[in-house]
Amino acid sequence: MTQPWMAEDGGAGAKRHAPATVRNRDAIAAVLADWLPPAGTVLEVASGSGEHVVHFAAAFPGLFWQPSDPDPAALTSIAAWRAEAGLANIAPPILLDAAAPLWPVGTADALLCINMVHISPWAATLGLFAGAARILPPGAPLILYGPYLEREVATAPSNLAFDRSLKERNPDWGLRDLDAVEVAAAEAGLAFAERRAMPANNLMLLFHRR
Repeated sequence: MTQPWMAEDGGAGAKRHAPATVRNRDAIAAVLADWLPPAGTVLEVASGSGEHVVHFAAAFPGLFWQPSDPDPAALTSIAAWRAEAGLANIAPPILLDAAAPLWPVGTADALLCINMVHISPWAATLGLFAGAARILPPGAPLILYGPYLEREVATAPSNLAFDRSLKERNPDWGLRDLDAVEVAAAEAGLAFAERRAMPANNLMLLFHRR
């Protein structure tokens, strides 16, 4: 069972480590190769430790990556990983709260959000969809990764336990119902396009800006 990474996790150093990133980054990158555009700017919302964006920037050098997070400690960690990687296609991290009505980004060619929907209030997901509708051009992708509850798919015991642990940590957190996610996305102007099953009972979801 994967535990959520939080800013206080991982010791006192500026560069934090989320163990799950090492386990899932290659599987995620394989799907991104199919779903991302060949060029342009990818905004990552809720970049966490910053390990994912560094890995993806190396894997997709033709794309420019903009990491973000609402937590100052996460921004410090992202900046540390970025500095160590020394890649020219990663922008300095920016403070971005998905639930905010205005974002410090005017446009992007793709939006990526990993493991935020279940580790944040529902308002953050609604804000994510609204923000994607504002900044993405028609047809551009919004890509989500994480665990979800599905009406016709039995939920793995590990995911049920994870859901309980999230709600114990914060009652506004927890695995979201995929049908509710699709409805909220559609109401914001995003069309659901594809679902892919991933290792460790996770999913990747593809939406397109209408």
